[in-house]
Amino acid sequence: MKTLKIIKIGGNIIDDDTALASFLSEFAKIEGPKLLVHGGGKLATKLANQMNIPVQLNNGRRITDEANLDIITMVYAGKINKNIIAKLQANNCNAIGFSGADGNTIVSEKRPSQPIDYGFAGDIKQVNTHTLEILLDNNITPVFCAITHDKNGQLLNTNADTIASELAIGFAKNCKTELYYCFEKNGVLEDISDENSVVKNINTKTYQTLIDNGIIADGMLPKLNNCFHAIHNNVAKVCIGKPSMLFSTNTIYTTIQK
Repeated sequence: MKTLKIIKIGGNIIDDDTALASFLSEFAKIEGPKLLVHGGGKLATKLANQMNIPVQLNNGRRITDEANLDIITMVYAGKINKNIIAKLQANNCNAIGFSGADGNTIVSEKRPSQPIDYGFAGDIKQVNTHTLEILLDNNITPVFCAITHDKNGQLLNTNADTIASELAIGFAKNCKTELYYCFEKNGVLEDISDENSVVKNINTKTYQTLIDNGIIADGMLPKLNNCFHAIHNNVAKVCIGKPSMLFSTNTIYTTIQK
């Protein structure tokens, strides 16, 4: 297989119909094997509110009880995933939607209830790439939502950044793999109020310095932990920035290095 690009898009793109359509139009033009992972955006929370189902968060992370798991599955694996597939087909990119249960591609286990019970949240234990390799070899693009399973019939809500990282690591055993995290910023910013203050390269040593100086904190920490997890497990290239980094040579973004 040629170099595989694994691209994760965040909820900010999902929530904006114009941005999503523009991204998918450009994504469809990427040559060679590619795989897309998408987050859930705000739609699941909106639907839960409409149905008077409480949404609980702990430090910004969703606690997935049974009722919310039903909604997340309907929204992530259903409406959002199939909407993306339909738009890719309209752009002549043949794609198939996946959760971790499909093809037994991603097996997780329910996160322990201590110290915080996140409910039906899944921590990835195994990635199986065989089915995906068959599709990619036949020019079919897998599109993953943020749902996995435990091999015992239980679906689990799983962080989309982690799914992208673990898929990249799984494929890296057999081919050259590149991982791209696309979100609304130009990359990791030295000054959150200055969009142009992009830290172009971060390695393990400078990463710790940025944490110690409070430049990297909150939601960026788990994202960057996933980046370093990938780069230390044979993924050839890991980048963070706006989607334009995939399509334009003039774009500034952050590259993760060992």
